[in-house]
Amino acid sequence: MIHNIQIASLEDLDRAAREFLTAIGDNTLIAFYAPMGAGKTTFTTAVCKALGVEEDAISSPTFAIVNEYRGRGGRPIFHFDFYRMERPEEALDIGLYDYLDSGELCLMEWPENIEGLLPEETLKVNISVNADGSRTLSWE
Repeated sequence: MIHNIQIASLEDLDRAAREFLTAIGDNTLIAFYAPMGAGKTTFTTAVCKALGVEEDAISSPTFAIVNEYRGRGGRPIFHFDFYRMERPEEALDIGLYDYLDSGELCLMEWPENIEGLLPEETLKVNISVNADGSRTLSWE
């Protein structure tokens, strides 16, 4: 079954994030595929906010590769940015599987750079930029 969530504008992000979290159910490994500037980090920020993370604590992990946040109840949320990965093996150096096997929510940007390392159960979410500037999230 194909799922779609429309995001009309930045003002619509909070609603879309809540809808997304409901729709993904128990999935904890989420990979966001989108071109540069499509809103991966912006949407990830909205998802973290919906989970109770303070907005000023959320930032792109472009240089750190992974950021850890705490949601409601102190549950960890791991936010990855694999943009700077030149070889998939670099992800292993940061203990990728320790994070992925933790059972905690893992939100991944630029997963195509480590594609072969992603577990089969990873939910692959595409973010498309529409002609009117809106965004569409889609996954199966």
